Amino acid sequence: MPIYAFACDACGHGFDRLQKLSDADPTVCPACGAEGAVRRQLTAPQFRLSGGGWYETDFKKDGDRKRNLAGEGGE
Repeated sequence: MPIYAFACDACGHGFDRLQKLSDADPTVCPACGAEGAVRRQLTAPQFRLSGGGWYETDFKKDGDRKRNLAGEGGE
């Protein structure tokens, strides 16, 4: 389950919540009790994709040839 960040517009309190994607966002601030002032924050992802691209053989045996899929035909 992902962790979502929330903030209260009334008091500025920020908090995180572990919830399913299908769960409703909280509407009441746990700090001040204001109803309808809580909104979801946009946060950075916890992982970063970097490097030369995806390889077709990343999970094959060591003797197999690696082929960079990022540079083939999609340029």
